[in-house]
Formats: sequence, C-alpha cells, structure tokens
Amino acid sequence: MKELLLEIGTEEIPAGFIPKALSDLKELVQKEFEANRIDFKGIQTLGTPRRIVLYVESVSEKQRDEEIKKIGPSKAASFDSSGKPTKAAIGFAKGKSVPVESLEVIQTEKGEYLCAVKKETGKATIEILSSLLPGVILSIPFQKSMRWAEVSIRFARPIHWILGLFGGEVIPFEIGDVRSGNITYGHRFMHPDPIAVKDFRTYLQKLGEASVIVDPAERKKRIEKGMIREGARVSGKVLKDEELLNEVNFLVEYPLPLCGSFDEKFLHLPREVVIHSMKEHQRYFPLMDDHGRLLPHFIFISNIVPRDEKVVVKGNERVLKARLSDAAFFFKDDMKITLEKRVELLKKVVFQAKLGTSYEKVMRFKNLASWIVERIDPKLLMSVERAALLCKADLVTGMVGEFPKLQGIVGREYAHLSGEKPEVSQAIYEHYLPGFSGDRLPSGPVGDVVSIADKMDTIVGCFSVGLLPTGTTDPFGLRRQALGILRIILEKEYSLSLGELLEESGRQLQGKMERPLNEVKNEVLDFFRIRYQNFLLDKGYPFDVIEAVLSTSFDQLLDVQRRIDALREAKEWKDFESIVIGFKRAMNILKGAPSGKGIDPSLFSESAEKNLYQSFLKAGERIGLHLRKRDYPSALLEMTQMKKPIDDFFDGVMVMVEDEAIRNNRLALLDEIGQLFLRFADFSKLT
Repeated sequence: MKELLLEIGTEEIPAGFIPKALSDLKELVQKEFEANRIDFKGIQTLGTPRRIVLYVESVSEKQRDEEIKKIGPSKAASFDSSGKPTKAAIGFAKGKSVPVESLEVIQTEKGEYLCAVKKETGKATIEILSSLLPGVILSIPFQKSMRWAEVSIRFARPIHWILGLFGGEVIPFEIGDVRSGNITYGHRFMHPDPIAVKDFRTYLQKLGEASVIVDPAERKKRIEKGMIREGARVSGKVLKDEELLNEVNFLVEYPLPLCGSFDEKFLHLPREVVIHSMKEHQRYFPLMDDHGRLLPHFIFISNIVPRDEKVVVKGNERVLKARLSDAAFFFKDDMKITLEKRVELLKKVVFQAKLGTSYEKVMRFKNLASWIVERIDPKLLMSVERAALLCKADLVTGMVGEFPKLQGIVGREYAHLSGEKPEVSQAIYEHYLPGFSGDRLPSGPVGDVVSIADKMDTIVGCFSVGLLPTGTTDPFGLRRQALGILRIILEKEYSLSLGELLEESGRQLQGKMERPLNEVKNEVLDFFRIRYQNFLLDKGYPFDVIEAVLSTSFDQLLDVQRRIDALREAKEWKDFESIVIGFKRAMNILKGAPSGKGIDPSLFSESAEKNLYQSFLKAGERIGLHLRKRDYPSALLEMTQMKKPIDDFFDGVMVMVEDEAIRNNRLALLDEIGQLFLRFADFSKLT
C-alpha cells in the first residue's frame, strides 16, 4: 500500500466554490477507485484559495485480479451425441478468446449452460492513475468555469501547477499545457518560490514553513483563536457568524486576525446597518460587549504577516469609515421622509411590466392580507393592514439603494424609529421569510399573514400573465415562495382553504390577468400540489401515502397533512393491509359498472351481504362522525372493524350474477363502501 498525494495549483478560486469542490473530488475519486478495483483507505481533501488537494493514506499498488464469467449456449446445444463441441460451443469460445476445452458447464435457473471463465490480471495503480486523474480533475463541477490562454480545457480558475505523487513517485500526466510533477509553491507573496515534495508529511511541513496552512479545519481554528485574542484586547466578543467565518476561511492561506476601530458616532446607526457594512462589503467581524451591544471595533483577517500591522489596520479602518459614512448619509437623508409617505413613491417603481408597479402590488396584497386575517384572527386586522402598507416602502430609501440586501431590515428599523407597533415593525422585515429552504418562519401571525399575501400575489400574478417557472429558470422564485406559504400554513396550523385563497388573490388581480381565473387557479393548485408532494418526500413520507390522500383532496392543507400523518401510521397496523386489499378488489369490480343505483336491502339474500350492509351502516355513521371531528386515527381504526364482513362478502358472495337487479344491488353496496373510504383517501394508491 502506498500514499497518494494530488495538488491542483490555481489562481485564486472563489471562496464559495471550494468546499463543494473538495467534497465532489473526494466522491469522484472514491467512485473511480471502486470502479477500477483499487483498494484504498484514509481518503481526505484539503484546500486553500490557490490549491485543491487530495490525500489518500493507503492505496493498493495494483488492481485486484478479476475473474469474469460469461454464460454461453446451453449444454444440449454445445455438444453432440458423442460429446464433441458443436459449432455453437466453438464459436462461443472463439468470441471470448478462450480455448474450447477450458469452457465449463454450470447450473443456472434455466438449466445447464456453457461458461467461459477469463481471469483479468490487475494493472499497476500508477498506470491507472495516469489516465484516470486528468478526467477526475476536469470532472469537478463548479458553479462557473473558464477557459484561458490557448488551452481547450475548462476549470474554475487557470491551473498553474499539478503535484501528483504515488508512493513518492511522480504520476505522469498532463492537463492542458501543465505537466504533473513533484513541485508545489508556497504563499504567493511571502514564499512564492518552488518547493520539492516527496510525501504528504514533508508537503505539510514545507508548506507550513512557506506560510500556507492547507488544512481548512486548522485554518479555521487559528482564525477563531486569533479573533478571541484580538477581541479580548478591547474587552469585546466576536458576533458569531458561521457563514462569514467559513467564507473567510477559504479567502486566505495564512490567516492573521487583526483588530481595528471606528468612530463611536456611527453606533447611532441601526445595528444591522453597521453589521452589514462590515460583513457584506469588507468581510469584517463585529465585536460586542457583555450585554450584546456593538462596540466601535471590528476584526479583519489578513492573508499576510505585514511588516507593520498598524499600517494595515489603518488602511482597513479608512475603508470601513468610508462605508459607514455613506450609510450615515443615507440614514440621515432617509429620515426626512416617513415610510408612509414613501408608499406613494412606489408608484414609480415597476414590479413587473404586465403586473404593474410596486404600489399596485402593495394595494393588492394588502387587501388579500385583510381577507386572510379575517379568517385567522380579526383582532389583528389593523396591524396586518399597516404592516402590508409599509412593508415595501424601504425599496425607495437611499439605504436600500446602496445596500440592497438590507431590504426589509431597513424598513423594520425605520418603522421602529417612527413609533410603529413592534408587531408591525417586525412584520415588515419578516414578511420576506422564509427566504430559502430551511429558513426560519415569521415569529408572529402578523408577519405570517403579510408573507402569505405577498407571496401568493406574486405566484398568482405570474401565472396569470404566463410567467411560469421552467426546469432551469424561476426568476421570481415562485417555487421557493410556494414552499414558504406551505410551511407557514402547516407549521403555524392555519385553517385556510388554498382554493379560496387563490380565488381571492385572483380577484385582486382583475384587470391584470390575461387568462381566465379558473384556469389559473387549477394550474396554481397543481403547482402547489407538486411542491407539497416534494416537501413531504424530502421529509421521508412514503409516496403511496401522499398520493392516496392528495388524489382525493388538496385544499385545507392542515387537514390534508393530518390525514397523511394518520394514514402513514395506520399502514403499520396488523389488519390494515386486508382493508386495502378489499377496497382495491371492490374498485376493480366497479370499473365499468353503472353508478347511481341505490341499495335495496330487500334484495339481499346471502347472510354475508346482509352482514356487510349492517356493518356498513354502523361503521359509516361512526366514520362520518370521526371525519367531521377530524379524528382521523379513529376513522381509520373504525374502517378496520369492517375487515371480517368485507372478507366474508368476497369469500361467500358472487357479485356478477346473471340477475341484473341482484347484481346492481351488490355493486351499489360496494360503491357506497368505496365512496365512504374515498372520503378519507384513495386506498387503491397504497402499495
């Protein structure tokens, strides 16, 4: 067993590309090793902005030998009466490049057949790696890739060197105009000279001496410790931000945390504005005191060890001062006009050419929000209408114009400063939630209602003018917004009719819609149904259970979810499968049979059909009561009580008899039982 070391040296790769590239490289190599019968253990990937590294602790020196068996003609067709090979056997042996006398006879499910056994001796691993690694490297998927110079290959950034060693020996191969070797390079600015490497231990050691920390976990620990140290100097603690920490970790090869300061006057700005100015534009980390208040200090991560730290700190302070000065100017200017007055300015902002201005959109979903809250909690009407009216007003502020990602946050802060109710201010920000899969929901019902209304207006509006998402494009994020509505309704347990909600949204869009409301409603319902189905599948719900319920109803989402939960649990009950079988049997018999015939008890002649009818009457009443109370586990339990009468009926009664009246009466009984079950779900969908 020998170690494998591969390093792809490049121009600086964007920080967001690297973690996934490392994961993909590991997966690609594992698959190739397994496909090529190469034993290995201890695989890991490392990386910095300038290098993607693969290290495998132990790799076999050659492929495993393989015995390949190929089945040929039957024994009877392979030998004549005297036991000599026929043309079929001779042709098979020739086709497999083996002597005819080496063919074996083996027993199969179909009888005795000829088999050619061919042994394939494993090749040397280094030989396989030479042809395998170029394809692996160029198969690493990136969000964006590029070409450079005259080479025909594509990669995230231009490749400058490739280090490839197997047991200390160079793996010979080329990618573009770069040939593999045993050379790496240290830090671009502090140690740019070439470094010869013989194994992984010396690789780490020499790069460490050349100011490169290859291991992301080690870099991250160094950053965290350094930030704690620098923060302690000014009695501050770093505001936790795992996303920013992970990004910065892949922006540097040799991190050095340093602390800077800014004028305390900027602390009068809204907290999020100060934090955003540091984080989004400069990748700085804010510092807080023990009470969670922002301090006039920040930490930045240098990628070099400067000769004079003070000079570097001063430079970063100047940059942040400029950003905060801009923010202070916009804040002061914005405060001259209230959010309410800014609503009128939305008349000049186009939401979508066919759907009108942002002002028109606000008026639409404000009315829709009022309709929703009347059905959820009418006491919140004033707060909901106020939040809906103001929630887009910050679009026309200077602050959001300069810092677009602060949309909603600025609105919340300005609303708070102007004396709006806390639930209104919070809803102005939270109506954008959830912003992505797994994101948190609004914290209160006011934010919930405005969020649903805004998102629904966008979805129905886009569908009504033909702006439907395709497989690759969804410019208005309709899938994300539909999932957001589903999550709010389900997780907050709001009893809302999705159909009625769509119709009301469509009424608000009258004059803008280019298609009939009913047509749009049906398409949007299907759109939501698919989103909901995928949402449940991602959570591990069985497909057949989802289908069984959704094929009969999809309107009251909370009610649908409870049915699905109850049915998933009931599938594990002892007697439930027989009920499903009975339902399917009844549905099969009813196919093509005339419907609408009533049951005439006087026509029942067999005890089994009389018992089933009586069982149906009793169970039907109780099942109906449970369904009205939405006690779905009890309704399903009641259905299982019909197991024996149903089994006895199918065992002892012939449905399709010659007598038309008796036949139709028995079909009517099965139809009534089927309709009773269909009030819950279509059990024929269950597997």
